[in-house]
Amino acid sequence: MVIEFVLDASAVLARLHDEPGAEIVRAALPTACMSAVNYAEAISKLIDEGLPFAEAGNVIDRLYCEVIEADKSRSALVGSMQDATRRTRVSMGDRFCLQLGRELGVPVLTTDRRWKDLDVGVEVVVIR
Repeated sequence: MVIEFVLDASAVLARLHDEPGAEIVRAALPTACMSAVNYAEAISKLIDEGLPFAEAGNVIDRLYCEVIEADKSRSALVGSMQDATRRTRVSMGDRFCLQLGRELGVPVLTTDRRWKDLDVGVEVVVIR
């Protein structure tokens, strides 16, 4: 599979809830991936909304979006982004998404408008 986009948890949830921007995520899904950290974040949000754990994972898995591991070297690079992202209060999960996009050389899709002001070497597409 050729990866052309990285999704953050907010983009996945927008697609699952058919919120504004869902159509952009739907179109990107055949060539999209997400980090294992963002996968965990999306599952956590669905559980917070009342879905049982097994169902939350199954709902996301039905998107057929490849999940990329959060290994040691990738995690170190995420940590190195702390200074560049501190002023916008980008979370560690967000940095995993950004790092994966930077690593793969592809845009990241998000609903978080604060990311547009970041200068971390990755194209940010705000879906709404």
